[in-house]
Parts: sequence; structure tokens; C-alpha cells
Amino acid sequence: MARVRTAVVAAVLVSALAPVTLGGPAAVAAPAAAAEVGTVAEVGTVVQEGGPVAVPAGDEGAVTLRFTATLPAGVQGPVTGVLRLSDVVLVESAGGPPLSENALRSTCSVDGVAHGACPWTLPYAVDDRPVDPPSLALPAVTAASTLAYAVTLDADRSALALSDPGALVELRDGTGAVVAEGAIGLDFVPGTPPADQRGALHARDRDGVLWRYEGTGDVTRPFATRKRVGGGWNAYTAVTPTAGPTAEGTGDLVARDRAGVLWYYRGTDRPDAPFAPRQRIGGGWNVYTALVGDGDGGLVARDRDGVLWKYDDVFAQRQRVGGGWNTYTALTMPSRGQGTLGRDKDGVLWKYDRPGYSPGPAFEPRHRVGGGWNVYTALAGTGELGRDENNDLVARDSAGKLWLYQGVRKHLPEPYWHYSIVPGPTRTLVGGGWNVYDLMF
Repeated sequence: MARVRTAVVAAVLVSALAPVTLGGPAAVAAPAAAAEVGTVAEVGTVVQEGGPVAVPAGDEGAVTLRFTATLPAGVQGPVTGVLRLSDVVLVESAGGPPLSENALRSTCSVDGVAHGACPWTLPYAVDDRPVDPPSLALPAVTAASTLAYAVTLDADRSALALSDPGALVELRDGTGAVVAEGAIGLDFVPGTPPADQRGALHARDRDGVLWRYEGTGDVTRPFATRKRVGGGWNAYTAVTPTAGPTAEGTGDLVARDRAGVLWYYRGTDRPDAPFAPRQRIGGGWNVYTALVGDGDGGLVARDRDGVLWKYDDVFAQRQRVGGGWNTYTALTMPSRGQGTLGRDKDGVLWKYDRPGYSPGPAFEPRHRVGGGWNVYTALAGTGELGRDENNDLVARDSAGKLWLYQGVRKHLPEPYWHYSIVPGPTRTLVGGGWNVYDLMF
């Protein structure tokens, strides 16, 4: 839209100056008239410094975009401007606005003078209604032959909805006429997710000490240096998260002691002390050979006959899911609300997705992830350890090496008609020495 208005203004100015070019007798008066209203015939340039800028949509902090505007002679101020992104933002059919209220935050300075925060306008298109792209209002400044702008850009994860790179800077004089414009190289790329969106892994050593590994958001070094949670965890024969642990310190878990009593540990939102003092749930849990959280505060449990039972929350009555689950040598939760992974005796990994409707069965029919998983002595689903917003999985081999499988979206055919997040086909080495742990979750 801005380009159309610019073209109209330019066409009017060219029309006014045409008699001068052609040498007609009325041409003498045209420049004086333009000078009286403070307009100019030419449009200046906007040139970016340092090349295109990539803005991390995450916790990295702000980056600075720099550009210089060269204005034609005779510009009357104040000079105002706008930085307009290249495309509109669409609302997906699934729901609300794709951008958060604080998706983009900026400050501006011109010629070294700070002007504080600069406001963003973030419209989004609904039902194909016309709408302008997101735009940043540049501060009003006194006219000069050149103006050097420095704009900080800080983006949260939702800014990844701004998929098309590029922007246009447009400056106007006191009459509203365009006096400078130019294209800017600008893109929003995946950044480090905030702590509440990064996963965490817990591991118990053979002395009963529990250690915590917080996700970094960087798959080349997926875990920060381990933190000691505390001792005494060898009192338990099974431990499982019921809500996926995060680097922020959220995430609950349950632990079963040797007498068959199940205990509940609530997440505290404090990474340095992630669990509140335990609460007793009840006895009789030694009837189960496997306990797996469902990611939303619930639990599934397999008894000795291979029957799987479902608890909507850890204090609720159980419901029967079905039999045949003794075919699996390992069960784990991919992470929050994403079903269950099971490795069978042949080393094939299977995924059970939770249905997207309620009431209904506990799981949809299983689908095959892949074979060869018998090389691992431990599997643990985690939250997001990278930046693609898919939950991941780690696996330890017999040599004590830990491997990371990033989650990928697998599109399922009929009768599923949706996608499932499963461990991807390639693995990345995290490191060695993980045989010091006898339990990972």
C-alpha cells in the first residue's frame, strides 16, 4: 500500500516538472510553487550497513539494525518514517493470533541520539481480509542531508510467524511526501527457546544422588552442566515424570519405594530446587512392572499380566486400557501430552498417540517408528532440546554413550489424518560416561 502512495506522489511531482523539461513558457513558476510547500521532486535512498540482519526469535537478546538515509536538498521536517515488513501475517485455522503482544520490541536512535522505545503495529489477516504488514514507527527528527538510524530488534518465539525476510524503510517530510526509501535485509530465525519451553533430563547415580541436566536449546551442546538435586533417591524402584520437566523448574514426578508406596513430588518452578517435599499417594504400586507419566499430570501403569492401566491424575481411580503390553521391554513418555513410546522385544519402536478428542480411548492405534532400538540400555523422552519446537528423545548405549534423537513431525495417513511427533531418523552424540547412572527420566 505504501508503494502505491509513493508512486502517486512521484507521478504528481513528475507531472508538475514536465513543462520545465519540455521548455514551455509556464515552466518558470513550477519550482517556486514546490519550494513554497516544502516538497522535493527526488526521492532519496536508504542504505543498510553491514548486510542483512538475522534476528533470533528467542532468548538471545536484541540485535541492532543500522541504515543511513540520504535525503534530497530542500526537505522540510520533521522527518518521520516507517519500517514495514515484506508480508502480512496470517492466522492459522487452528486458532488465535500467531504473534504474542510482545513478539517484537525495539528501541531507536538517530545520529547517535536515543529516542527510546519505538512502537510496533502487528496486524494479522483473518478470512482473507486486506491488512497491512507489521510495521515499526521510526521517530520524528529534524531534517538533514543524511540520517543514521540504529534500531534494536528483540523477538520472542512467536516472531517465527514472520516467515518472509526483508523490509522496506520509507521516510516522509512534513507534508507527507516520500523523501527516501530503500529495501532492508531482515529475517527472523529460530533462537533459544525460553526456559519454560526447554526440556530437562534427570539421572540417578549408583549412590542414589539425583542429578539434573537442563536443556540449552542448542543441539550441538544440548545440556548445561549438571546440577545436584539431592541424595536418597535409591530408595525408589521406579521414578517417572507426570508432567514433562523443563529448564525453568516446572514438571512433577512420582516415585515408588521398595514397599510399593507411591510418592508425589510437585515441581516448584525453581531450577535450583525443582521439587517440593514429597506427598504420599498410597500403597500397592508393586503390582506394576512399569510406570510412565502421560505428560499432563496423569500416569499409565503396566501390571504383571501385561495389562495397561490409566490414571487421569495420580490421585484418581484407574481405568483399564488393554492387554498385551508385556511385548514391550521399555516404555517412555515423549513429553507433555504426546502419548507413549514402546520398544518391543525385537527392538522396534512404536508410538501410541493420544486421541485429539474426549471422551475416547486412551490411545490411537500404534504406528511404527523404526527398528534397531535394542542397542540401547535406556530411553528417555525429553522436552525440546533444540529449536524446532518438537520434543526429543535421548538413548544410552551399552558403552555409556548418550545419543540425541531430535523429534520430527511424521504425517500419518488414514485413519489418523494428523501428524505425530516421533524420534527422527538421525542421531547426535551427546557424550560418554553415562553408565554411571542406573536410571534416567
